[in-house]
Amino acid sequence: MSGGAHAPLPPGATAPDNEAAASHLFERHRSGQQVFDGRLLDVRCDQVVLADGTPASREYVVHPGAAVVVPILDDGRLVMERQFRYPVGRVMLEFPAGKLDAGEPPLQCARRELAEETGYRAREWAVAGRMHNAMAYSTEVIHVLFARGLSAGERALDAGELIDLALLHEHELDAAAADGTLTDAKTLVALLWLQRWRAGAWKLHWVTGE
Repeated sequence: MSGGAHAPLPPGATAPDNEAAASHLFERHRSGQQVFDGRLLDVRCDQVVLADGTPASREYVVHPGAAVVVPILDDGRLVMERQFRYPVGRVMLEFPAGKLDAGEPPLQCARRELAEETGYRAREWAVAGRMHNAMAYSTEVIHVLFARGLSAGERALDAGELIDLALLHEHELDAAAADGTLTDAKTLVALLWLQRWRAGAWKLHWVTGE
């Protein structure tokens, strides 16, 4: 293929249009009910009408959101956590993270979770961006933040919260992702952000203050 021509689109596909509102894909809410209200999960079941007029149901979890922190020590190592995750039945390697309290800004949540779970406080913070963790069945948005200029202190774990800390170099974390040891979605996304920032491709705006 020459002259910069693009490959033909597959049947049914449309060319991307970043300016379009994609209203032809919208679903209209008809009714809904809460089917479970637990200490952590709020599960809903809504009846909707698809854009083509077809009725459908949507089951999903309402979540207040969360913050994940990439804590960078002065020597470049990363402060990681290992904890047992019951639904998958294994110990997972993760960046520190936690759920937002009602009305809590992501940066405030990140500071709190970092101090409580690891004992570290940070001199500088950067808000990188956000990710939809499981948009097919949850409203959860995870905010990705970076922390550096770390100073160690006492942890304040919740009752029943058992967490081991691990200080890893980026190449060790990258190797864990490559061999399938690291499978936590938010940590994989945060690792990508870290690598792109260190490569100079993605920018971070750092602010001072604990």
